[in-house]
This record gives sequence, C-alpha cells and structure tokens, in this order.
Amino acid sequence: MPSNTKEKNALLIRGFVPYKEEKGEEYMNERQLAHFADILNSWKRELMEEVDRTVSYMQDEAANFPDPADRASQEEEFSLELRTRDRERKLIKKIDQTLQRIEDDDYGYCDSCGVEIGIRRLEARPTATLCIDCKTLAEIKEKQIGG
Repeated sequence: MPSNTKEKNALLIRGFVPYKEEKGEEYMNERQLAHFADILNSWKRELMEEVDRTVSYMQDEAANFPDPADRASQEEEFSLELRTRDRERKLIKKIDQTLQRIEDDDYGYCDSCGVEIGIRRLEARPTATLCIDCKTLAEIKEKQIGG
C-alpha cells in the first residue's frame, strides 16, 4: 500500500485494488499487464468523461454578458477550463502511448537503464517510463541545467 496520503487518494480516485503479487511470480506477466491496462483504460475513460462534461458546461453556460467585468470573468473561467482540458488531452495521449507499450510487451521497464520500474511505482504513476533512480537523476540534471 502507498506510504503517503496523496498516493492513497490517487489510488482511491481511480478506483482499483492494489495488485497482490504471488510468491515467485514473474514480473510483468499477463495478470500484471492486464491489471495496468485496466487502470489505464479506467483513467482514460474518466478523463474523457470530464472532457465531455466540460464541453456541455461551456455550451450551457456560454452567454454574451453586457457587463465587461462579467464577460471577462466568464472568459477567464473558460480559459482555465480549457487549459485543464489541454493538460488532460496530453495525459490521454500519454495513456494511449503507455497502452501501446503494454501491447508491444515493453511496459514496466526503465527506458534509461532497463531495470524493473516496480509494481508500486507503476500503480502510483502508471505512465512512468523511468525507474525511481533514473527519474531522480533526470530531475537533478534538469535542476542543474535549468537553474
């Protein structure tokens, strides 16, 4: 089970049961791959439903306010919604790429060093492509270059 509350909430939001490994079980076997495909498909479905709700909301709420302040408030609200949906659209694309990795039997291994990413890390971040060590190293390098 995840150690911190934020991770626990993320698991609850996506509504899945953490994977229980059996002794001697091979890493990224069919059962594990199916588990992660279910998580990713469920997450994608939730995101797409949210996009549909936003479109409906914006169509229902769109009004031509005569007051410039009201119009500006609505435009700012819509702008924030659209930025959020754009981030979610990018996440849906990343989920699709991850589902393709599962299909290609290339899921669960670090793109940088090739080691197992790990069940718990993948449950916390199903689209992860780096093990925790390589991700930490990449973040350190990014801070050095960026700042």
